[in-house]
Order: sequence, then structure tokens, then C-alpha cells
Amino acid sequence: MDLDILRHSTAHVMAAAVSRLFDRVLLDIGPATETGFYYDFDLPHRLAPEDFEAIEKEMRRIVAEDLPFERLEVSREEADAFFRERGQRYKLERLADIRPGEPITIYRCGDFADLCRGPHVARTSDLRAFKLVSVAGSYYRGVETNPMLQRLYGVAALSQEELDAHLRQLEEAQKRDHRKLGRELDLFSTQDDVGPGLIHWHPKGARIRAIVEEFWRREHFRGGYELLYTPHIGRSGLWETSGHLGFYRENMYAPMAIDEVSYYVKPMNCPFHIQVYKSRKRSYRDLPLRWAELGTVYRYEKAGVLHGLLRVRGFTQDDAHIFCTPEQMETEVQRAVRFALAMWRAFGFTEISAYLATRPDKAVGETARWEQATASLERALQAEAIPYKTDAGGGAFYGPKIDIRVRDAIGREWQMSTMQFDFNMPERFDLTFVGEDGREHRPYMVHRALLGSLERFFGVLVEHYAGAFPLWLAPEQVRVLPLTDKQAAPAEALAERLRAADVRVNVDRRSEKVGAKIRDAQLEKVPYMAIVGAREAEAGNVSVRCRSKGDLGAMGVEDFLRRLQEEVAGRI
Repeated sequence: MDLDILRHSTAHVMAAAVSRLFDRVLLDIGPATETGFYYDFDLPHRLAPEDFEAIEKEMRRIVAEDLPFERLEVSREEADAFFRERGQRYKLERLADIRPGEPITIYRCGDFADLCRGPHVARTSDLRAFKLVSVAGSYYRGVETNPMLQRLYGVAALSQEELDAHLRQLEEAQKRDHRKLGRELDLFSTQDDVGPGLIHWHPKGARIRAIVEEFWRREHFRGGYELLYTPHIGRSGLWETSGHLGFYRENMYAPMAIDEVSYYVKPMNCPFHIQVYKSRKRSYRDLPLRWAELGTVYRYEKAGVLHGLLRVRGFTQDDAHIFCTPEQMETEVQRAVRFALAMWRAFGFTEISAYLATRPDKAVGETARWEQATASLERALQAEAIPYKTDAGGGAFYGPKIDIRVRDAIGREWQMSTMQFDFNMPERFDLTFVGEDGREHRPYMVHRALLGSLERFFGVLVEHYAGAFPLWLAPEQVRVLPLTDKQAAPAEALAERLRAADVRVNVDRRSEKVGAKIRDAQLEKVPYMAIVGAREAEAGNVSVRCRSKGDLGAMGVEDFLRRLQEEVAGRI
């Protein structure tokens, strides 16, 4: 049985149960999601977790009634009369969204009926395992000036065993929530006085970000890339040429007037990289050009979809553009895919898969170019033995792409890296290079992001490690704990020795018992604690405690340092 169909059908049964239990229920939509389903309601009663048991009980009663899901194809007039009679104004507005000529279908389940494309399971008795998990506010159609609806979330599975496993995963995900850990570990915040979706990186979070950026830059230089830095704003004409003002304006912030010319804060880096390409005449001998930038961009996101670091309004993109000849294209794609795999594995992600999105019905660019580009993407996936699925027709209108997904420590899948061909921008900006034949040719252009954005990547990283970062990423690698004030001087001397070897270290000089200091270091997820007592100070040793392995006993300072350096070098 298809899991999306099962989840969507469960959403209908939940809506039926809510309609039975409460008065004046207005219905909006109830789709399946990646992890479950939800339904949006407008009703006088304020739904709360205390209601979940009664709703689930009514859902089980509907399942036990073994009701069929009946598909009714109706005319627009019949549908209008049906929902108007029932006072379902949101359904009437959704009905108006259906284009002329498209079929209009109502799915009936007992006394409950919904405007829906379907499909559904055959009968309610096919729904075996479900649970309601949360309720939240959601603006109708995601527009802040529209009414606030109540979004009731649930999860569904093919069996109770699978549901129990999924619920355990959700419980673990709550413990790992990067917003919660961000507060507890003092990594980042948003500030009301500044605005939602705008991230403040605190010292510990900023230290990890700096480590990631240093690693990113080093690996890019090793991979044959050059770095660019580009402006944060650009004239309106640039965005008109790129097509952003025509197709992306609703996600861009309002223009500012400078010297009586409109400028926009950049939502993307690509037009600036193109301007660098156009700054001089290019030869086939110059290509390929691999240009990368950690470029900060700003995009308008509705308040209702903002989510910690995962959905923000200002973020730094791990961005790159490759300009190459048709003959170089396949090699460049394979290099980019291999680079992505190496990057993710370095950060501890080993389960990696991909989606290959192909030509949609409406597309720009020659068919032969699309076929050549798509074949090169597919061969790159095959060469690197990445399991992948084909998303037929799922490419952007301007080119096919690969989306790389990684699975985290608790089994969740995240879409992260992208390799996107673009046949549109080179045409719009009239990009050329002089070929071996002395004539001008159009280069291939590939948009490439490995980590996505640093903000979203960091959110995923926090949850993957539950805040317990490996030594090479930890903002504080060692905490030195003097047993008493008498050991303060040797503790500081140890810290200085470690700092001289680029170890990130702090000394806990509080007048607390060492047990309390160890407990605090554990809670703050510091990888190593170095305890300095009278014996250690006299012998020139240190008593080492590991976050994950406990007491490691006494060892010489140089031996301890060597252990740290080997662990960092191996990114263990």
C-alpha cells in the first residue's frame, strides 16, 4: 500500500472525527506530508492535546465501521451547490482554484465528504495505525492577513510496529531539536528587536561555523575552485535581465533608491558570478571556471513557515557556479558529485541518495542539450554508485538537476546538495567563449551547492550529533578542571600548552567541587575534561575524562595532546 495514500486517507478520517465531535467545523485541506499528515480547521473550539484521545477514539470508531471511500466526479455547479449548502467557504475558494476542464471530485466516507483529487484507500478498515501528535496555528493559504486556522498533525503507518518505531524517532527528534539545543548550548538565537528569521551566531556557534568555513575553503581550493566575494545589493536592471523580478519578485525584499536608481538586496548569487564571467572575453582555454562563494542572501519567507535555522530570511549560501565547454561537462558533473559525497562523509553522514529531475513539459534550451546534460548527471550518479530515483519532468524550466539527500543519525532524510544545469542564464546574459575554431560559443553553466546554506546545514548538524559534536568540530574541545584553587596555576599552564597546539580549551576556575564541574562539562557536551589535582601537578600529568567513555586515567600532557591531534586529524 502506498504510504502517502494511507496518510492522506487518515487525514480524511481525522477530519471526519473532528466534524462529528465539534460544532461549526469549517474545513480547508488535509494533505500527506513526508512524516505524516495534517488537516487545517476553522472552528470555535480551541483544539489542544487534551482533545487528542477523544479524536483518536472517534477515528478508531470510523475505521471499525469499515466505510468505503467513494469517488464522485461532479460538475462545478454541483460542487458549488454542495459546499455552499454546508457553509464550507474555504472549500468554495479551493473549488475556484480548479482550472476549467479539470475534473472535480468529491470523496465521500460515510457522512463526511471532501473536495479532493484523491486517491484514497478502498475502505476505512485499511487504516491500521495512527496517532495525533500536535496542533499549531496556520494562516489560511499561508498569508498573514488571512484567518488563522488550527492545523492538527498526525502520523500513520502500515503497522503498529512501524508506527511505534516512528513515534520513537519523533521522541528522539524532539530531544535533538536544534532550537532547543541552540538555547541550551548557547549556539545561536533570533532576536525580536531585530526580526524573525534573522540569525545571531553566539560565540560557540560562530566558532563551529568558522571551523566549517575554513574546512570548506580548504577543500574548495584543493578541488580546483577559486573564491569570489560579491556585493549584497544590485541594480534593478540586473534582476530584470536574470528574470528574478519577473519570476521571483514575491520572495525579494522591496527596492531601495540609490542615486534615483532602484537596488535590490540579493536573493541569489548567480547574477553576480555571471558579471564576473562577463568582465573579460573568455576562451576555451580558460574553461572550466569553478567559482565558489559563501554569499549571504535575503529572501522573504512568510512568518508561518520560519523554523529555527531550517527556514530563515537571511542566510549564507554555500554556492558555486561552473562554466565549461560541452566537452568538459560530464567530467565536471562527476567532480561535483564526488566532491559532495566527500564533503558529507567528512561531516559524518554516510547514508546518501539522490533524485534526478528531468525535463518538464515547458522548458527552455535545445532538446539535445537537455538530453546530453541529463545523461551526464545520470552517469555521474552511476559512476559514484549513489542510489537514486528519477523525478520525471521534475526539473526546473531552465535545466535538469541532481538533488542529494543525506540520512541523519535517527534515520531522517534531508535534501541538501544540488547540481543544477542552467540553459536560461547564459542566454539571458549572452555568455560566450571563443572556441578552438575562433568562433563564439555558448558555455554550459552549472549551479552547485554542497551544504546548501550554512544556517540549515548547521541545524541539521546539531540534530545529527544531538549537540555532541565530534572533537574536530566541538567549539570547546577540552575543559581543564583544577581540583582546588592551589592547582589554578598548573591548570592555566596546561591550557596554554594546549592552546599553543591549536586546541580549543577553557579552564573552569569556579569554587565548585570537581564532581559538579564534570557534570556541567558533560551537560555542555565538552568532549574531554582534563583534571589537575595535587598529584597530577606534581607529576606533570593530567587525569583525563572523555565525554563518551568516562575516566581514561592519568596520562602525560604530550600523550594527551597527541591523542587529541590524532582524533582531530581522523575526524573521528
